[in-house]
Amino acid sequence: MDGTIKIYTDGACRGNPGPGGYGVILLCGSMRKELSGGFRKTTNNRMELLACIEGLRSLMRSCTVVLTSDSKYVVNAMEQGWAKRWRSNGWRLSPSKPAKNSDLWKRLLDLCEEHRVSFQWVKGHNEHPENERCDELAVAASQGKELPADTAFENRVAPLDDLFSF
Repeated sequence: MDGTIKIYTDGACRGNPGPGGYGVILLCGSMRKELSGGFRKTTNNRMELLACIEGLRSLMRSCTVVLTSDSKYVVNAMEQGWAKRWRSNGWRLSPSKPAKNSDLWKRLLDLCEEHRVSFQWVKGHNEHPENERCDELAVAASQGKELPADTAFENRVAPLDDLFSF
């Protein structure tokens, strides 16, 4: 065993926004751990990010991690350096456009500084066993009773460009 932790993640949302959930599988050698959770109103992208965060947050010490997600939003932002650029620009995509989900991007970037993380993309709903199981966990979590609030999402003040579609 080389000590590399494999983390598989997925997020789900019934409506976007709507009730959402995340699923995570952590593998190291023969050890396996599954995590999931849900929120009453959130977005799919927030759940994709939160799955990564919760997987990394559950590690007890600094590790080498291969994190596999079916979210190109997450994988591209991390592997191509977009998230770091958003952070260095004060969480802005451009002078007039804020980056969405900056609260979660900040947490994910901070966790990636504690570990050696590489991100891999896998096509979703394509019979990949761990991705399929993460999807099951995320969907089940989104259907839970009395889900807590994703307070950062529910309490946010939408920028003007989020209020209208042209």
